[in-house]
Amino acid sequence: MVGPSFEAFIQSLDKAQPPAGLSDHLKALWHDSLGEWDAAHACVQDLPDRSAAHIHAYLHRKEGDIWNADYWYRRAGRQRPEVSLDEEWEQIVRMMLEE
Repeated sequence: MVGPSFEAFIQSLDKAQPPAGLSDHLKALWHDSLGEWDAAHACVQDLPDRSAAHIHAYLHRKEGDIWNADYWYRRAGRQRPEVSLDEEWEQIVRMMLEE
């Protein structure tokens, strides 16, 4: 599913709810941006795909649980990036919007 533009996604962050039609992956990133870690985690914790594992890894990295994050990065077929959390969040959002 191709999502909205990155700019439209950013503008949606001032709304009370995520935009209709977002994937669970993008909903997780939407909630995370608003500091709603538990809601973000709930969106992806049971999804079996690599994209969900990548978001899951990012969330645990943000939480400071590096061992758990690294487990999920491996499940995603990735290594923990050496970029800021903000940079990683933007990279993942842009990637999810293109799928």
